[in-house]
Amino acid sequence: MSTQSKHQKVNPFHQPKSAYAVAFACVVAFMGIGLVDPILKSIGEELHATASQVELLFTSYMLVTGVAMLITGFISSRIGPKATILVGLLLIIIFAFLGGISDTVGQIVGFRAGWGLGNALFISTALAAIVSVATGGAESAIILYEAALGLGMAVGPLVGGTLGSFSWRGPFFGVSVLMAIGFIAILVLLKGVPKPKQKTSIVAPFVALKHRGLLSLGITALLYNFGFFTLLAYSPFVLSLDAIHVGYVFFFWGVLLAICSVFVAPKLERKFGVAPTLYGIFILFGLDLIFMAIFTNSEATVIGLIIIAGAFLGINNTLITTAVMEVSPVERGVASSAYSFVRFVGGAIAPWLAGKLAEWYNPHIPFLVGGIIVFLAMVTLTIGKRDLNKMRA
Repeated sequence: MSTQSKHQKVNPFHQPKSAYAVAFACVVAFMGIGLVDPILKSIGEELHATASQVELLFTSYMLVTGVAMLITGFISSRIGPKATILVGLLLIIIFAFLGGISDTVGQIVGFRAGWGLGNALFISTALAAIVSVATGGAESAIILYEAALGLGMAVGPLVGGTLGSFSWRGPFFGVSVLMAIGFIAILVLLKGVPKPKQKTSIVAPFVALKHRGLLSLGITALLYNFGFFTLLAYSPFVLSLDAIHVGYVFFFWGVLLAICSVFVAPKLERKFGVAPTLYGIFILFGLDLIFMAIFTNSEATVIGLIIIAGAFLGINNTLITTAVMEVSPVERGVASSAYSFVRFVGGAIAPWLAGKLAEWYNPHIPFLVGGIIVFLAMVTLTIGKRDLNKMRA
């Protein structure tokens, strides 16, 4: 059977309940990334913090998430994927609640770090769990995972903006409640995910990164994530909108991200291939950020560019995840941990640096720097492309 006919016959959304239980928890987990977006200015105003200080909510979360990815395989291979997922969800429930009762930005930054630890345990294991229980192979599982990611990214800002219109504390409590629901769903429905036959060494992700293709794709994602989180974390500060309206802007951004990650990305991959499509997306996203730098003072233009960027980000998320899974010479869980460690560094640096660049220079510079760094992703993609082509040969 040809690759094309396989794509035509497999429906990635005909899945068992266990796959959907994990997918639901993924939605809530990825809601946590964009949930605080609409309330960043409110937190800064009420707690008397600068933009770069508030941006540390993203930095601590992403940095701990990335570093913790290095040990998730080690933990999961010993206590099992389901237990790892449940521990991760429990940590998110606890630290999201503690964030909601905080009184200083420093406290919130610290609790967001704990949230990031739970997020790492959950996210890295969730993809492997979905692949294990889903029907239709790894590609269908990745599409379901990316659909959950996109939906979470879309709904997160809307929920955050809605709850944040009452109080900046509301989104933190909201995540805690929703994650509790996800915890119960996983506990009851997720079955049939066996423990790995071999225990993963704690150094396995570092060994995996010796593979040139995996490392280069990880660095590509790091550079791309720098642009991603510049847009996500910094752009609310150049909009004169309240929390609920910022939520609406990023809701439409997330809807476009979800649609393109699930429906558009696979079609572009089949027509043009992974690498050519990624080159095109990096160019378009880089230009999007540069136009945001030029037209920062035009709120309507910035809003339009934010929403349009959702399409580029959705396509990229699906294709680069697929490429990592194909190019990796190691098991998927280890590859996911190693790759995620590298790419989350970009997400950790960008928010804080964007705030600082705006303070040092002007509001235009963060977008300009983000666009240039996204263009640099094409250089490292060229290195990874060679190994990807070898794997497909």
